[in-house]
Amino acid sequence: MRLLLVEDEPTLNQQVATGLRAEGYLVEAIGNGQDALHLGLEEDFAAAVLDLGLPGMDGLSVLKHWRRRGRNLPVLILTARGDWHERVAGIDAGADDYLAKPFHMEELLARLRALIRRSAGQADNLLRCGPLQLDLRSNRAQLNGQELALTHHEFLLLSCLLRQAGSVVSRSELTEQIYPLDNERDSNTIEVFVARLRKKLPEGMIETQRGFGYRLVAPEHTA
Repeated sequence: MRLLLVEDEPTLNQQVATGLRAEGYLVEAIGNGQDALHLGLEEDFAAAVLDLGLPGMDGLSVLKHWRRRGRNLPVLILTARGDWHERVAGIDAGADDYLAKPFHMEELLARLRALIRRSAGQADNLLRCGPLQLDLRSNRAQLNGQELALTHHEFLLLSCLLRQAGSVVSRSELTEQIYPLDNERDSNTIEVFVARLRKKLPEGMIETQRGFGYRLVAPEHTA
């Protein structure tokens, strides 16, 4: 699951990025508003952590541009403690939540999980489709109540399909969700991961939509 982290203070940027990666997220960490604007418009992310005090273009302007262009990714803004004006402005501009500095990493992680859950229409930390269940907090998967052994990339791909269960997810979107920007991307490897997942899931649960991508469906809805 890919996250965009925009924070201009190098130490904090590195600390947050390290904490997010330790939880299994793919993190694109940058430190200025211009790059944030571009990436938020051109790339797919599950959520963004956005500092408001950025060089080049402030975070509030970045957020307003995203929303005007129809980008509805969940956004958690970082603000200075006690600056309620920034928080109000951020929420009014389209932010989904805020966190005041300094903060505990555990709280940032919990707020991000909540944002991602809500964007996927989930009420808790679990993504579900029929007998399949993914726990976003523990990065564990179960099928019919039994632990499902998945590699890191298999888990990322399956979580992307689960968050959009019932809808077609393109190969390019899946590729972007499991590979960082600075990695060489090969969409053909998606077919390999899908083939591996199909061996671990009920037959027909991952449908191929030729020329478009893949769709995850509950077994009772398969043909």
